[in-house]
Amino acid sequence: MTERTPHPAANRTVLLRGGTVHSPADPFATAMVVEGDSIAWVGSEGAADSFADGVSEVIDLDGALVTPAFTDAHVHTTATGLALTGLDLVGARTLTDALARVRAYAADRPDDRVLLGHGWDAARWPERRAPSRAELDEAAGGRPLYLTRVDVHSAVASTALLEHTPGVSALSGFHPDGPLTGSAHHAVRAAAYATVTAKQRAEAQRAALRHAATLGIGSLHECAGPDISGEDDLTGLLRLAAEEAGPRVFAYWAEAATTAKGLDKVRELGAIGAAGDLFVDGSLGSHTACLHEPYADAPHTGTAHLDAAAVAAHVTVCTEAGIQAGFHAIGDAAVSTVVSGVRAAAERVGLDRVRAARHRVEHAEMLTPETIAAFAELALTASVQPAFDAAWGSDDGMYAQRLGAERARTLNPYAALLRAGVPLAFGSDSPVTPLDPWGTIRAAAFHRTPGHRISVRAGFTAHTRGGWRAIGRDDAGTLVPGAPADYALWRTGELVVQIPDERVSSWSTDPRSGTPGLPELVPDGQLPLCLRTVVAGRTVFARPNE
Repeated sequence: MTERTPHPAANRTVLLRGGTVHSPADPFATAMVVEGDSIAWVGSEGAADSFADGVSEVIDLDGALVTPAFTDAHVHTTATGLALTGLDLVGARTLTDALARVRAYAADRPDDRVLLGHGWDAARWPERRAPSRAELDEAAGGRPLYLTRVDVHSAVASTALLEHTPGVSALSGFHPDGPLTGSAHHAVRAAAYATVTAKQRAEAQRAALRHAATLGIGSLHECAGPDISGEDDLTGLLRLAAEEAGPRVFAYWAEAATTAKGLDKVRELGAIGAAGDLFVDGSLGSHTACLHEPYADAPHTGTAHLDAAAVAAHVTVCTEAGIQAGFHAIGDAAVSTVVSGVRAAAERVGLDRVRAARHRVEHAEMLTPETIAAFAELALTASVQPAFDAAWGSDDGMYAQRLGAERARTLNPYAALLRAGVPLAFGSDSPVTPLDPWGTIRAAAFHRTPGHRISVRAGFTAHTRGGWRAIGRDDAGTLVPGAPADYALWRTGELVVQIPDERVSSWSTDPRSGTPGLPELVPDGQLPLCLRTVVAGRTVFARPNE
């Protein structure tokens, strides 16, 4: 890819040509013109000649693919940055390996007040158990240590950190020698993160945003809240995103409201909604997702944080205030609670007003035909993470361990959601699963339950336009005239139209279909390489020597 030196004018006109432009405006487009922060034109190579002399910059795509930049609809930016720069236990294959990594990390970071790590998953270890407190104390050399499970809904902590968390033993979810959940986990997390300085936090946020840009991600939905990160964390992130070149950040604040005044903080913090991880339940991996029937490997049904009345009150005040509401709901009982609550709110303020608000549900993993139909009726957006299925699906995966294989096969029914007309927005829940847009689309196309698979094109839409629609924007996420100039350039192989069936996938490369092609995504195959990411007409990432 080559380019002509741009003119210094701030409001430049850029012509990209000699590649493939993925646009519904022209399925055979090879060129695109950007004026300032908007798409001005897409079309053929021949027509591009008429623009060449009047633009500020010409980029020869050299066969590259141009797509809308991705939107990751569920991210925890600071935690992602800390995972990128801190102790990563995602790759630990055994308990012994995890403890060895803790020892090495502690030795390398003698000045850290608290050792922070993420990603352990005992369900994948042969020992099938979390580290004991004595093991943590030994590995950390007696220092404060906080390690989140891969789903971030539970954690283990050393004695030194617990001693710095007043009253933790009296809180719900405290276990003297096991993973912490609920209020105990939130208290220990707050104590651990209180040691992170403003400078460290900004460095972590910057690392996460820069990493996102290298993956063609042009916008993130930050899911913040009092039980997750904190007000200073959110305002600092929004300030950083506004001051430095990088992906856009749209923030949600997850705090339940019962009156209009209760929403003042949402506005003051700069959030666009009272949504995101407003917990109705927890997670399957931590046995805290709320179920109708008990877990297969535990004699209980999980944890309920909100009931239908609380959901209804929150949705009612948000709808009346013109603010988007949303909830975290994974288990089937939690999803039923959300549906009941939103339906009750619709009876109070009117179904049309609730539908127009585009309230959203994060994760929405355990759905039934009835709750799927309710999502469609109430116009609820399903903000989902296909990489969850890739990580924990299959008949011997974590889902099957927690629920039994039969119930596990019902999880994450993306095809049924699309058939019902439910809007999908794809995300990662990073650092729970990594930022990885093409990998996320592949996970949806090759869902471990074949009946839940969707086409690559549908997945691509959910990860681009779907994220914008989820925040109430219908004018973005596609490369058409008038849309924001948020796009990415990719080096990739053959472009195809890839459609799943009951077996694996089939595809057509017939150009007469008039359907814009996308990279062929196959299990274990090479994913497209991002060459450049542009946000609002401004380059936020350019791969060196390309």
